[in-house]
Amino acid sequence: MNNNNSHGEEDERNKEGLDSRFNQTLKNVQGLLKGRSIPGKVLLTRKPDPLDDSGLQEQSPRYQRSVSQNDAGTSDDMDKSVEGGVRNTNNSDSNTTVNESRSSTSKIENAATEVQSSAMGTRATDSARVTKFSRELSGQTVILERLRELAWSGVPPYMRPNVWRLLLGYAPSNSDRREGALRRKRIEYLDCVGQFYDIPDTERSADEISMLRQISVDCPRTVPDVAFFQQAQVQKSLERILYTWAIRHPASGYVQGINDLVTPFLVVFLSEYLEGSIDSWSMSDIPSEKISNIEADCYWCLSKLLDGMQDHYTFAQPGIQRHVFKLKELVRRIDEPVSRHMEDQGLEFLQFAFRWFNCLLIREIPFHLVTRLWDTYLAEGDALPDFLVYIFASFLLTWSDELQKLDFQEMVMFLQRLPTQNWTYQELETVLSRAYVWHNVLVPCELLLAYFIPPMDALLRLMLLARDTRVSNPAIAIAKSSTYRTEPVRLGPSEPDPAQLVSRPSSQADPEPSLLRLFSRWALQTRGPTPVSGPAEKRRE
Repeated sequence: MNNNNSHGEEDERNKEGLDSRFNQTLKNVQGLLKGRSIPGKVLLTRKPDPLDDSGLQEQSPRYQRSVSQNDAGTSDDMDKSVEGGVRNTNNSDSNTTVNESRSSTSKIENAATEVQSSAMGTRATDSARVTKFSRELSGQTVILERLRELAWSGVPPYMRPNVWRLLLGYAPSNSDRREGALRRKRIEYLDCVGQFYDIPDTERSADEISMLRQISVDCPRTVPDVAFFQQAQVQKSLERILYTWAIRHPASGYVQGINDLVTPFLVVFLSEYLEGSIDSWSMSDIPSEKISNIEADCYWCLSKLLDGMQDHYTFAQPGIQRHVFKLKELVRRIDEPVSRHMEDQGLEFLQFAFRWFNCLLIREIPFHLVTRLWDTYLAEGDALPDFLVYIFASFLLTWSDELQKLDFQEMVMFLQRLPTQNWTYQELETVLSRAYVWHNVLVPCELLLAYFIPPMDALLRLMLLARDTRVSNPAIAIAKSSTYRTEPVRLGPSEPDPAQLVSRPSSQADPEPSLLRLFSRWALQTRGPTPVSGPAEKRRE
């Protein structure tokens, strides 16, 4: 009887000790995870220690973040894995348990290495999002709006070539037609190269000779801090693409800066054939037929991109000048102290923002971040030129405090060489997220609230409605609020031009300007809020 009691007490103590160690391990795990945002399912596994002839040596356990290969598993599976790790820690004398732990750990580490080698931000390698990408791309017909919504937050690197071709409309969304369409486009590019580039100078006009000479001078200057672009074969490919594009687009021809716009496409399409870091790439490792296909893809994607912003590169570049003015007005509305300081110092936005619009920030951020930035660019589609204003405003105001401490000369030097050399994906994501918020919430609300002083409860209701992404326009929120009148507004013949009211300071604006009336009438004609499928949709009302 006493023996049974003693055995029972001993079992109870062992159980309590095991529970105590397990609870302590869980607390350590929670402390490790605290404050971190980890995508998908995450397992914390003990990193295996090497075996020696004398057996296992007791060492302090080291934990490593790993992405589970089985993303469809349940949270119970994850708990079991953690519990298994605890058992291994407490029972290191069991060779069988250690070997099983090693096997599972090896698989998990391989998955983690695969994710880390992608050199992408956390968001793009989220296992759940990767599954969504695979589902969208595997269908017979790709629904571009869904793909844009996913791509806005980043594309997994190995999927990026196909996704970019689809987003730009170069590859058909129907999978049955895709291969044939790409083959025809690549043959057409080769015909253009033979017709325009592979000819003697005697058959070129003086302007064409001058343009080709300028391209040959600019190609070695393209992304000078990346050694890959200094290879002669790479520069020759850039020259063929740029010259062929310029001849096929005589309205603009070649403009300095377009050479930078080819580089993201070249890197992305080369990644289908080359592995590892870009610093170890060599064009000589790729067959000439594949190089021709890569050049053709770059040419057509560049053409699709610039079709939506060709006035950025025509004579006097009116598109860039127009958007620089919009950038100046947006910065004034968002951060008036910075805007006033720059104006007091005599600094014009054209002095620094012209290059931003001309090269789409490629020269301003580390090159390894460019493809992630371009995921968002291409996801925006036709609305990209307007959204660039918000991205660049967010980019500029990253240094709001610093700029207000500088004089004219210091600001010019600072903005010419911004301190982005140590940027990571986190800083870039912050810029993009802030731009999205300003475009979809803050700025439209500011435009409308400039002409209203509503009661506090109505203002809070409006802010909550506008914050909800299911509301396609803050004007709908105002129309649905009982605080404001709901009868239609008729515009009289003497109403001023809305465009004039936009540029007029708010202190001089009419209490009920025609722009607001247009918004109200449009909102009243709308039957409820329009669902938004993602950040790529722009408000064209």
